Amino acid sequence: MYLRQTKICSVFMHFSILIKNRVFLHIDQELSGRDTSKMAWRRHLSTLPLRLSFTRQITNSSISRVGMQVSSILQGGYAHPLSRKWQSRRSLEKSMFMYPIFITDDPTAKVDIPTLPGQSRWGVDRLEEFLGPLVKKGLSSVILFGVPLNAQKDEKGTPADDSNGPVIQAIKRIRETFPSLYVAADVCLCEYTSHGHCGILNHDHTINTQPSVERIAEVALSYAEAGVHCVAPSDMMDGRILSIKRRLIDSGFGNKVTLMSYSAKFASGLYGPFRDAAGSAPSFGDRKCYQLPPQAKGLARRAIIRDVNEGADIIMVKPALPYLDVIADAAELAADHPIACYQVSGEYAMVVAGANAGVYDLKSMAFETTESMVRAGATIILSYFTPQFLDWLDV
Repeated sequence: MYLRQTKICSVFMHFSILIKNRVFLHIDQELSGRDTSKMAWRRHLSTLPLRLSFTRQITNSSISRVGMQVSSILQGGYAHPLSRKWQSRRSLEKSMFMYPIFITDDPTAKVDIPTLPGQSRWGVDRLEEFLGPLVKKGLSSVILFGVPLNAQKDEKGTPADDSNGPVIQAIKRIRETFPSLYVAADVCLCEYTSHGHCGILNHDHTINTQPSVERIAEVALSYAEAGVHCVAPSDMMDGRILSIKRRLIDSGFGNKVTLMSYSAKFASGLYGPFRDAAGSAPSFGDRKCYQLPPQAKGLARRAIIRDVNEGADIIMVKPALPYLDVIADAAELAADHPIACYQVSGEYAMVVAGANAGVYDLKSMAFETTESMVRAGATIILSYFTPQFLDWLDV
């Protein structure tokens, strides 16, 4: 490109010089055989600025026309609907969507979630009626979040891997009913601890890292033993990826179960509807000491590199839309890994609320926000819009 531009500039320099020479030749011809006095020369030279100005106009106009032809016209490349599709590096596909679903310990429940429009908590006995139509439309994966409403919670999150609990029961039921459906399970303690935090606490309410990591690994192994395809630790405890990977390998699941890490999970204000759905809000304090600060791009990059080195199979960024730069960083730092992002409950609720208020069209905005994640580098999208996209992508 540089050489081409250099050649074009060279051509027009010669063109300009040629025209200037013609101007002077014209003056010589006018003076030939005529009065060559000083007055005559002054008269002809006084017209030279106007003639040279005209020369510059011709030259600049020619350069402008050639520039438009070469580099300025872009619209021809996306004038047709098909050529518009070709402009994307990757297009949305149904297989890219993983649907987050909430499983409660009431087997027959279907409870709508007011702050998460269109979403519900489901009992195990109603999963077939819920998921069956979606599987027929092309649903390929789900991620399970347990909502234990009747369990006795404690400081260690004992109900998390209860064999009769909602997640393990749902794993078994879905694997039996929908053999082709890929099943992931979120691994965390916040829904199951009496204090609502994601790990085991010290007496001063700080995180006790080592027992927290060991407990998270125990829960991940229990889900693997129940038949899950993918364990997804979202707790953000230091070192938990290595501990889970080691536990899976030692128990014979290292080459059978995928480890998807919430590597860059930020302490965001967009989790409110999820916490209503899962009943996982902390009873005191917040999670800012283990989830990442929103401005901490460097920490996110370090966490991604750490989790790759500890054995993560998939790297996730959460939330998605406010952190497109981090998704792009993940795609760079973990170039050989699938990159997931979670379009979290608050993102989803905002898009729906704006559409309901007439600010924009729901489908258009759902596509725009989701395609921005793909453009940033995501290859897997956890989204509450999954059922709609199963319909929209058929059109």
